[in-house]
Amino acid sequence: MTNRNTNSKVDEFLSKAKNWQEEYEVLRRIVLECELTEEFKWMHPCYTYEKKNIVLIHGFKEYCALLFHKGALLKDAHGILIQQTENVQGARQIRFTNVQEIVAIEPILKAYIQEAIEVEKSGLEVEYKTEIIIPEELQNKFDELPALKTAFEALTPGRQRAYFLHFSQPKQSKTRISRVEKCTQQILDGKGLKD
Repeated sequence: MTNRNTNSKVDEFLSKAKNWQEEYEVLRRIVLECELTEEFKWMHPCYTYEKKNIVLIHGFKEYCALLFHKGALLKDAHGILIQQTENVQGARQIRFTNVQEIVAIEPILKAYIQEAIEVEKSGLEVEYKTEIIIPEELQNKFDELPALKTAFEALTPGRQRAYFLHFSQPKQSKTRISRVEKCTQQILDGKGLKD
């Protein structure tokens, strides 16, 4: 495929893809026909409009997907956008398990991509909920061990949030204390919950 907008790192990514290779190729063609610039970010094909992220192609065990960075702002006229987890605020996916599913809705995909470009042009931004309440059990541990607070604050916002959610979930304080205790060394080591 020769297209002035393609990126050699994406060619390499596609040639090495063990799963979803055919699906990726079709998604790539559709996205490139929408006049986006192909880049390679976060180890995946990412498509931009004037250096702003519009969509990303990625795959998982059960499905591959087109991820809209500001999907929460799209109208989703066909009800096909999926919020990956309840903690994902702005991005939305359209998931596929085979090429036929992609081809069947190609015009819809292009319409969604065009809408995403319009959202970007308009300057609309996703309003992120940032109010995070530090669980009392974690705050107590910070007071007891200042090095933990320092290590925690050095983590990326996403990792901090994952810990906050993990510590806040249990209804009982003793379970929350136990979770904080179990994760203390991991935080001190500069690691996220899933690292």
